[in-house]
Amino acid sequence: MSQPPKNAHPAVARSLDLWHRAVAANDLGELPAIIHPDAVFRSPMAFSPYQSAEALILALTNVNQVFQDFVYERQLASDDGLDVVLEFRARVGDKKLKGIDFIRFNEQGQIMDFEVMIRPMSGLQALGNAMGQRVGGTLPSYKSKG
Repeated sequence: MSQPPKNAHPAVARSLDLWHRAVAANDLGELPAIIHPDAVFRSPMAFSPYQSAEALILALTNVNQVFQDFVYERQLASDDGLDVVLEFRARVGDKKLKGIDFIRFNEQGQIMDFEVMIRPMSGLQALGNAMGQRVGGTLPSYKSKG
């Protein structure tokens, strides 16, 4: 899955390349370079979003350690090339799951909005439990008040 969607904006294509290399290497150290400081993270476990690049980095760094057998299967881009959908599959313990990352970039290739949807419920619950143990005391402090 190293090639970005054909209609991805050039800056988005560069960021997606960095993203896929980082995920494949299990090293998200370069992630801050492609995240806008005011980025929003929308968790599959909560309705209200989490605000700031720090919240998104915290969530992504930890979920990258929780997921096992993680693979991106498909990716699509919007007509303007700034919105990308990445479909994935993974496992948390003995629970398999499928998910989608909806990512909105700006024209500089920075992530502005990162929303995750996951199914089935058993996989989402396993992920929620594992993430709660890792970031349950920290991530809520980034919750949007609106």
